[in-house]
Amino acid sequence: MSLEYVKHEKISLRKHPTLNEKWLHDRIAEDPSILRLGDVRLLDRERSIPGGGRIDLLLLDDDSNCRYEVEIQLGPTDPSHIMRCIEYWDMERRRYPGYEHIAVIVAEDITSRFLNLMSLLAGSIPIIAIQLDALRVDENLLLNFSQVLDQTELRIDDTDDEDGGGGQTDRSYWDKKAGKELMKVCDDVLTLINQMTSSQQELNYLRGYIGLRSNGVVNNFIHLAPKRTKNYTHVIFRNSNAAQWQERFEEAGVAVSSKRKSRLRISVNPNEYHEKHDLICEAIEETVKEFEG
Repeated sequence: MSLEYVKHEKISLRKHPTLNEKWLHDRIAEDPSILRLGDVRLLDRERSIPGGGRIDLLLLDDDSNCRYEVEIQLGPTDPSHIMRCIEYWDMERRRYPGYEHIAVIVAEDITSRFLNLMSLLAGSIPIIAIQLDALRVDENLLLNFSQVLDQTELRIDDTDDEDGGGGQTDRSYWDKKAGKELMKVCDDVLTLINQMTSSQQELNYLRGYIGLRSNGVVNNFIHLAPKRTKNYTHVIFRNSNAAQWQERFEEAGVAVSSKRKSRLRISVNPNEYHEKHDLICEAIEETVKEFEG
């Protein structure tokens, strides 16, 4: 079927008499996927913040254990809106350290001043900026959300913070939480790492994930997150060739995602892990070499 061109008219929700900010909140809350942040669900809206203020929308990606603190503004971004978004993100990550947190700004006009400011904070604050275009097509309204900034790559020292895992725990906690079969996958990954690295690693058990540690120093160039309810283990690599590895794992039929430029996450059940062992081993080897290089 051939497509037919239809003219549209861009409208301003800020100036519209009825399509106000609450109306926009309702549309996003009904279907958070329209923000194009992945498979996210609404966790809360208008969440109260200690000391005053409310987060417009709080979204959760269950698979990646990531929370998005979303602030919405009709019209252009302004300094108070930016500060409010960053402040709420910071308070939530301190209150709930077991999750990864990303600040999200949605506005009808992402200004160049905002983009310049964010460039100064690159590597310090994981933030996504989404521009909203409200388009009228005949008697219909289309909401188009476009990411104009994805600055979610943190500094190495930020990602290695032990508190980000939700607090220290032990092997028995994970044996009970994940089950022995999934923990065997984690043990095998550790064995492979130690066959390739000059600094022997040990599993560092946190409540949110299982990282690596050598002589008391945290080195999460690879970390693991077993999910018993889904019977698979996330293996997360910090690798500058994440995009290429994503292609290779996809071609091999392995569930994979790469939301950050240098982060790769595969999800495998015990059978898949053994079937794709050679490819996973190759990815581990390259990641270890990059870490030690």
